[in-house]
Amino acid sequence: MSEAIQVHPEYNYKVIRQFAVMTVVWGIVGMLVGVFIAAQLYWPALNFDTPWLTFSRLRPLHTNAVIFAFGGCALFATSLYVVQRTCHVRLFSDKLASFTFWGWQLVIVLAAITLPMGITSSKEYAELEWPIDILLTIVWLSYIINFFGTMIIRKVSHIYVANWFFGAFMLTVAVLHIANSMVIPVSLTKSYSLYSGAVDAMIQWWYGHNAVGFFLTAGFLGMMYYFVPKQAGRPVFSYRLSVVHFWALISLYIWAGPHHLHYTALPDWTQSLGMAMSIILFVPSWGGMINGIMTLSGAWHKLRTDPILRFLVVSLSFYGMSTFEGPMMAIKTVNALSHYTDWTVGHVHSGALGWVAMVSIGAIYHLIPVLFERQKMYSLKLVNVHFWLATIGVVLYIVAMWISGVLQGLMWSAINADGTLTYSFVESLEASMPFYLVRFIGGVFVVLGMLIMAYNCYRTIKGDSLQEPAFEEAKTA
Repeated sequence: MSEAIQVHPEYNYKVIRQFAVMTVVWGIVGMLVGVFIAAQLYWPALNFDTPWLTFSRLRPLHTNAVIFAFGGCALFATSLYVVQRTCHVRLFSDKLASFTFWGWQLVIVLAAITLPMGITSSKEYAELEWPIDILLTIVWLSYIINFFGTMIIRKVSHIYVANWFFGAFMLTVAVLHIANSMVIPVSLTKSYSLYSGAVDAMIQWWYGHNAVGFFLTAGFLGMMYYFVPKQAGRPVFSYRLSVVHFWALISLYIWAGPHHLHYTALPDWTQSLGMAMSIILFVPSWGGMINGIMTLSGAWHKLRTDPILRFLVVSLSFYGMSTFEGPMMAIKTVNALSHYTDWTVGHVHSGALGWVAMVSIGAIYHLIPVLFERQKMYSLKLVNVHFWLATIGVVLYIVAMWISGVLQGLMWSAINADGTLTYSFVESLEASMPFYLVRFIGGVFVVLGMLIMAYNCYRTIKGDSLQEPAFEEAKTA
């Protein structure tokens, strides 16, 4: 990256500082809700017979908080930082940036109020009702205008590949959100989808899977392509591979949604198309993973002393694992075993906690000292503790869900000689209970790590300094 050797204008770091801090705050909130509902699955009485504390109300709050509040704030912070640094200009509009920040926080707060009240469209990852959807669209458009406006006024001719991924994620998410949110309102808090039946399901999972594909993959690949080389102090392993990977990924991902609807009323050819595209998608996905990991060529020794780099590299390992597992689960014969089981839950969290959360945490740890003009994080040892808590927590979570999921799939499909089911649903649920406890423990580890991160960031922002001889000696050795 060339910006370190050039004189730059003053950047707008205010909005990035705001989004970076709120990334940590919403991460804790979203993950705490996740741990609470994970506890409810093992101890059902924890809903306290209160409607707004039930799993069905809190689960969409958890997914929206982790994906759009935590993940969204991380994407806003990093994309608006990267576009300034790589374009060598200040943001196109400071007022638009401020509107984007406060508008996004308002959307999150409205979601936190309405979802526990049961005000929902019932669409996966798109539960917010139409007035909030309209506000979200306006905020998102302000974000797009500011990002692309900054690229238009850039001082360098080259557009760094991270901005390609950020730009693609923004535009595609806008199209997905608007198409899937087409509804007929019947009141301020209730609406009905413009689509019906199988078409509604198809539109929903075209949106749902590509929200994963573009919001949770393309956007965070943009993050990876800037912060991994930066933290490692190495150039991207292959710039050509990054461009090929970009075009292959955005061309293929958009077709993969139907694999969520195997063995449903969706036309069989559509299911097969979704399966085929999902399998092919494995190739460009691993192209990005390999490019990120191979960027460390000649810098592997830094992993011994740099826990921030560990977050970034391990996130790529989880990305590679998730993008192998996803295409495999899209195969119809595998899907017959995995669908509707905890295996799917494990797969989602392998990507969300292993890939998305870890790359976001690594990027925020990189950003906080830069944004607040500190030499380094208050404590690298605490970053290291956070890394191990996060890694152990994620592994406990996904392994428990893998085992539980396969167990459920086998028990549900087991039949006696006379064609009757061997096991009742309650028996399969009882068999899963030990794994629900392990999942809860894994979640507690992850939340503890986030609380440590919040403390570490607070002390760094405050300007406190901590001497850590072990880390300093390792660095100079």
